[in-house]
Amino acid sequence: MPVTVRGAGGLVALEGAIAVIVAVVLVVRGLLGHDQSQASGYGTAAWFGILGGAVLAAGIGLLLGYRWGRAIATIAQILLLPVTWSLLTDSHQPVYGALLGVVVIAALVLLFAPASTRWMASEYGADLD
Repeated sequence: MPVTVRGAGGLVALEGAIAVIVAVVLVVRGLLGHDQSQASGYGTAAWFGILGGAVLAAGIGLLLGYRWGRAIATIAQILLLPVTWSLLTDSHQPVYGALLGVVVIAALVLLFAPASTRWMASEYGADLD
């Protein structure tokens, strides 16, 4: 397995872990009564937990050499691009936007690096050399 796949897996697993942590924090805040609208807080927590869990699983899958993780990881990165743009512009959070943008672009570059593509294609008997 190429190092590019492991690198992408590490970045994607980090993204998923952060999303799961956000879900836990939102649930704890709801239980402690800090959120004005608990239904909204719990719903957001469920959203972060489900999607973050899937992204975390994809990252771990890539780290362990499972090809199925690449599809989930790629979709997640593509969906995070508009989030990055929003953080950089409308949300006035340029530091978070820049940090997320670097991670997302790095993960995409690693996922589509020639070594990663050859590794994925080898499952299907394709010879890309």
